[in-house]
Amino acid sequence: MSRAGIWAKTLIGGLALCVGGPAMVQWLRPSDKELVERYSPELKKRSQEQGTAKEQEFDDYVTKLKEWSKSDKSIWFAAKEEADAKQAIIDAQRRRAKEETRVQREEMRKEMLGEK
Repeated sequence: MSRAGIWAKTLIGGLALCVGGPAMVQWLRPSDKELVERYSPELKKRSQEQGTAKEQEFDDYVTKLKEWSKSDKSIWFAAKEEADAKQAIIDAQRRRAKEETRVQREEMRKEMLGEK
């Protein structure tokens, strides 16, 4: 077989793989509606209930990504800074609650000893 024939077979085979493979996947993969139709009634109900919450969560995430992309920093650094800020708030709340608990215990101790 000549070189041109080998090249032609190679190109046709490559084209068949590159186009045929994804086309076959699209043909075999069920659509979202078909998947939901196969759900049990209980699973359908739960999916519908959680669907709006998941959509809202995704929208919030995309909004955050847009905000992070506006800054001069990398998105990863902006996300890390936001996570650190949230953690600092949580830590402050924990410290405050711990201090309130300590004060409350101290007051209870004083009441028990009759110092008040």
